[in-house]
Amino acid sequence: MLGRCPSCGSWDSMVEVLLAPSSVAEGSASRGLSGRSQPQRLADIEGDAEQRLPLPIGEFARVLGGGVVPGSIVLVGGDPGIGKSTLMLQMAVEMAHQGTVLYVSGEESERQIKMRAVRLFHDTNGKQTATPEGLYLVTETNLNTILEHVNTVHPTLLVVDSIQTVYIPEMESTAGSISQVRECSSRLRELAKSSGIAVFVIGHVTKEGVIAGPRVLEHIVDTVLYLEGDSFQSFRLLRSVKNRFGATSEVGVFEMRERGMAEVPNPSEAFLAERMVSAPGSAIAVTMEGTRPILVELQGLTSPTHFGNPRRTPNGIDTNRLLILAAVLTRRVGLRLAEQDVFVNVVGGLRISEPAADLAIAAAVTSSMRDLPVRADAVLIGEIGLSGELRWVGQMTARLNEAAKLGFKTAIIPRRVRKSEPWPEGIQVIEARSLREALEHALVGGEHSTRKKE
Repeated sequence: MLGRCPSCGSWDSMVEVLLAPSSVAEGSASRGLSGRSQPQRLADIEGDAEQRLPLPIGEFARVLGGGVVPGSIVLVGGDPGIGKSTLMLQMAVEMAHQGTVLYVSGEESERQIKMRAVRLFHDTNGKQTATPEGLYLVTETNLNTILEHVNTVHPTLLVVDSIQTVYIPEMESTAGSISQVRECSSRLRELAKSSGIAVFVIGHVTKEGVIAGPRVLEHIVDTVLYLEGDSFQSFRLLRSVKNRFGATSEVGVFEMRERGMAEVPNPSEAFLAERMVSAPGSAIAVTMEGTRPILVELQGLTSPTHFGNPRRTPNGIDTNRLLILAAVLTRRVGLRLAEQDVFVNVVGGLRISEPAADLAIAAAVTSSMRDLPVRADAVLIGEIGLSGELRWVGQMTARLNEAAKLGFKTAIIPRRVRKSEPWPEGIQVIEARSLREALEHALVGGEHSTRKKE
């Protein structure tokens, strides 16, 4: 056995696979999406849009691209206890009103799933809602037996919780190994493509935060969804990182409640609900999650350091990005951050990776350092370069429309090079060329405070 995979570089991922000769012969004759393939001219193939099954959970449907595609296989990953099984059970119940759903669990018994369903599905008066007749539950880990159940029930949707517990008895490796996960996923994909059944597979996540099985699963399935969030926060983000039937990086927002996952149709309003207006160290950014603009509060805090090396502690943004912004603020704006510990937090448990939040981060840190609040009615959008210049970011009109819809009156953005479509009505747009100029507009009383040197 190899200690390290020469392809992906991961450790302890190479396993020996022993197949019985009879199973290999049988498998070679039965494998394939349709038993027998036949080349066709591209012009003869129907190119109509894929008919989707409507999904009543709007945020879930948004991430999938508009609904459930028959014959697709979807992988749902996330940290333990984040709510994957709860969300999938809610989806199974909703889809069972339209057709037959088979929910296969290798980790919980039927009674445990029933207990969760009883806890989740009550109306506003506390009475349990009617369980749909089309929902079937089974506890099984043998894939051959699962496929027999599929042939018996004939579901329109199959949920497997989780793929790491399923195994093929002809293979001598244990359940959850790379070979078992790869082979089980491949057979479920063939089932989906040949029968038109939509298959949802739940996958475990490793310590590094990736789906277990060194990306084997992600290459096999059509769609990869991650359920993200802080276990101590109520909000959960269902993020699409791969989707053959829709846009990638799309996000659905849910709130974990006693009765399960509740949709958050207006996440910007929810993330700003507890904001303290005119508090130093707080700024509003407009980030794009897929095609959806979301307003988030960014908090910055500076404190005199008691160590030789000042700390840079981010929560929700990349550490290297914070180091770059701290260096630009020190060199181009004149803040003495070399003597300060700097803390940055994204409120609500979100994680921001795009550079459009640079200006809001810099304004929050400067606001805390100067003890001056950022304008309460302003949003800040823009990427910061190493020379202290502001750079343009994409989808600016959509960001400004979302800010104006939530009542913000001012937007501080980079100066555009080419004139294009007019700005949205109801919001004043202030264009700035440099970080220093933007801070003068953003901070209350900032005209004098950002020019003086510490």
